[in-house]
Amino acid sequence: MSTGFPEWMNSVYSSPRLTPYLRHSQGDPARAVNLYYWNTMVSAAFLGPLHTFELALRNSVHNRLGTHFRQEDWWNRAPLDNEGQRLVHQAQSRFRRAATPDDIVAELSLGFWTSLIARRYDRTLWVPALHRAFPGYRGPRRDLQDQLYSLRLLRNRIMHCEPIHHRHLEADHAKLYQVLSYINPEAATGIKPMDRVPEVLLVKEQMCRGDLPPSF
Repeated sequence: MSTGFPEWMNSVYSSPRLTPYLRHSQGDPARAVNLYYWNTMVSAAFLGPLHTFELALRNSVHNRLGTHFRQEDWWNRAPLDNEGQRLVHQAQSRFRRAATPDDIVAELSLGFWTSLIARRYDRTLWVPALHRAFPGYRGPRRDLQDQLYSLRLLRNRIMHCEPIHHRHLEADHAKLYQVLSYINPEAATGIKPMDRVPEVLLVKEQMCRGDLPPSF
């Protein structure tokens, strides 16, 4: 099927990946190409804030649970469910030597860390310990869980090179800073001067029209 894209784009990015951009651009190949590159550009801009958010989350949760269970390898005492235990064992298996707690923390996925805020851990982790990992938060656990799930979905779409242009990215951006401020407000303030997301959001239409050249 002819998409109107340069052949190299069909070969490298694949027609199934490009076609939704063409549909979103009402069949205009030039606009679709520009939208594709703007999607890449805004995804790249989100990486810095998401990097800070992910590290802040896992280190705050890790430190709080380490304090609660009185050992750095708290996962050996915490009542993790089968999936949580599987993810820990999977992380351990990636090392040929004995892994340190820091090794395991770095290997565990964002999905693991966000799963610890789920309902099944409400009485065993959230109430006795984990709520303190978010010192700036005063709402119900479920609302925070929903926010973390949304940010994990955004992060995963970006890391898998999927479209995010159709999302309410302004709301995603605000949510990221809100949750980061629950964990560490100084971090949220500290990274804002380096954050390119607002300026990239402002040039979307200009770039899609071709008034501005795409850049990564």
